[in-house]
Amino acid sequence: MAASAPEPLQIIIATSNPGKVRDFSVLLGTDFPEAQFVGTEVIGGMPEVDETGTTFEANARLKAEAVWQLTQAKGGYAVMADDSGLAVDYLGGAPGVYSARYAGVGASDGENRDKLLDALQEVPVDQRSARFVCNLCLILPEGQLHQFEAYCEGTIANKARGENGFGYDPVFIGEGMTETFGECSPQEKAQRSHRAKAVGLLRDFLSQQVG
Repeated sequence: MAASAPEPLQIIIATSNPGKVRDFSVLLGTDFPEAQFVGTEVIGGMPEVDETGTTFEANARLKAEAVWQLTQAKGGYAVMADDSGLAVDYLGGAPGVYSARYAGVGASDGENRDKLLDALQEVPVDQRSARFVCNLCLILPEGQLHQFEAYCEGTIANKARGENGFGYDPVFIGEGMTETFGECSPQEKAQRSHRAKAVGLLRDFLSQQVG
């Protein structure tokens, strides 16, 4: 009798941000049958996590650990969390880990972008270098923890352009591009983004684990 196929590894995407869920869905697609990616609804939703870390790595780990603890009653799940944001050289790396709340706790994407553009209003184009950073933290069902970090270099536009994406996408021009991420299709962004590069590292790791 032929051996039955192993059960796919189920990985919870630990975020309440629908933009990130969409991004990861595009990046992960349907071409990775060795794993199934699900939302936090399987554990009752994303818990509140106090992101006290001073690095993307630390905050990604805090979120992944918080969700992983909630999976223990259900068993069998791995957890993937990310912490990502924008680092602008002229601003000393700001907004950095505070990207989602740059204009204050509860600030909208538009308010965060407006504050950034105001801070760079008089800054010439050759001094507007920036990068998106993404750190992924994966905790396997047995508790082993692995982290992957990637970057997307670029510059900050003079004004927001485009309706696609979320966060700072409409003001970020990737290296070698003339359009902002907000003007790109999800597929175009997926080929270049920091999140795509970090997911590539994750995919390589998972292929060794469950392939």
